[in-house]
Formats: sequence, structure tokens, C-alpha cells
Amino acid sequence: MAAPPPSRPDPDAAERRAMAQHLLEHPAYACAYEDPALMRRPELRPIRLLLEFMKPELALAEQRVRSTIVVFGSARTPPPEVAGPELEAAERQAAAQPDDPAAQAALARARKRMEHAGYYAVARAFSRLVSESCQGGDGCDLVIVTGGGPGIMEAGNRGAWDADAKSIGLNIQLPFEQAPNPFITPELCFDFRYFGLRKMHFLMRAKALVAFPGGFGTLDELFETLTLIQTLKVPRVPVVLVGRAFWDRVVNLPALAEEGVISPEDLDLVETAETAEEIWQAIRRFREAEAGG
Repeated sequence: MAAPPPSRPDPDAAERRAMAQHLLEHPAYACAYEDPALMRRPELRPIRLLLEFMKPELALAEQRVRSTIVVFGSARTPPPEVAGPELEAAERQAAAQPDDPAAQAALARARKRMEHAGYYAVARAFSRLVSESCQGGDGCDLVIVTGGGPGIMEAGNRGAWDADAKSIGLNIQLPFEQAPNPFITPELCFDFRYFGLRKMHFLMRAKALVAFPGGFGTLDELFETLTLIQTLKVPRVPVVLVGRAFWDRVVNLPALAEEGVISPEDLDLVETAETAEEIWQAIRRFREAEAGG
């Protein structure tokens, strides 16, 4: 019969303390909810989805946010105080180099940015108008909610900030163009990993959607909302497109109706506006008709 292997020598006091400390510091010992490596595992995705839903939900309830107005638009839209000096510099450069194609192209871009800066001003004015009109009392109604980043999103949050009112920023983890703008209410500034959960929070309390000129993200959110309304997945809300010239050029909804891929009555799901007052009037008309109906 083989002899048993020799026993490991008993650790001395210092070794025992080191062994115990190693156990306390080992990742396996961490409580599950405090273990980042565990939370990032693919198998934990359902838990992450639940947490990403619940964290904003709890915060919005604590801040007594009952309803919202969603403001979408390009992250690349500059404020007038930025676009103005850019245009002046481009004009000087183009005048000094009239035969330089690069200088002339830069001037064209600066003029377009100045044009779009007008949308920033409208978004800011609209958000202030709504926030001054609707917040107060024992809860918050028609709170402005944006994607939390720069451009039109900043303008939306900034208008509410001008009114000393609350606003929401639903940020998303992206490789560029995404960091919280400074005008979001701190208690209502969130960071999402999953677009799907972010979209849910955009629409769960929404009483209107206001879309300013924007790119893929704006179009994605706009058509997502229209699809949900068309398919009766969410109650109908007013969808206001700001900037007729832009939207008539970029989105040809009448052509879709002519092709038979949407119904003629689907054209009534949207209306256009140019000013903060026109946006607010469109939303109020819808709400008054809904209340009267």
C-alpha cells in the first residue's frame, strides 16, 4: 500500500493572515451586485437590461416626472454664439482667398452651420416656453427630454435650464459626439448602453415629439415613433417636424403614400412648424382636441 503524500506544512500566523487577506480580495468573494466582471458577462445581459430600465424609472418617479415632450435633432447643430464667429472668420478667409476652393467650401459650410444655428435658437426658446408653462405644483408635466448630448439636445435642455426647470438627458454610450451637456438636471441625467431601453424611456411618458433637422439618429427615432403610433403600440401623440424646407427635402412622406406603402391618412400623423410658438400651438391643439373628444 502506497504511503500517503506528505502533508503541507501548517502556515504560520503571518501566512494565515496573508491567505485570509487574499480570499477577501479575490473577485469571487465580491457580492454579486458589486462584481463588475460578473455584471459584464454575456449571461448577465437580462439583468443589465432590467437594471437599465429600472434606474431611470425610479429616478423619474422620485423627481415626480409625470409626462414629457421629446426633443430630437442633430448633435452637430451649433449655438448662434458659436456659428456667428465661425461664419465671420470664413467670410474673411474667403475674401482674402477668392480663388481658393477650400476657402470657398469652408464658407459654404459656415453658412449652412449658421442657418442650422437658427434651429438651436428655436429649440431653446420652445423648451423654455414649455417649461415655464407646465412645471410646478406637486409634479412635473411635459418635462423636456433629450438625448443628453450637444447640438439640438443641448438647446432643449438649455431652454429648461433658462426657466430654472427640470429636464431629462438620456445619454447613450457612443464612440463620438456623446457626453452630457451641462444643462441637464443632474438627478435626471442618465447613461444607457442599450438603444432599445433608451427608446422605451423616450416614449413611455411622452405626450409629444418634436423633431428638428438631424441625421441618422433623428430619423431613427422619428420613424420608430411613427411606426409605433401607426401600429397602435403607443397612443397617438403630436409629432412636429421643425423646419419645413429641411423636412420636405429629406423626407418625402407624400411619395410613400403615392407608392401605396403607407396610407393617405398616415400623412396626418405629422405636422410642420417653424417657430417655438408654432410648435407649442400644434401640441396644445392636439391636447385640447383630445380632451374635448
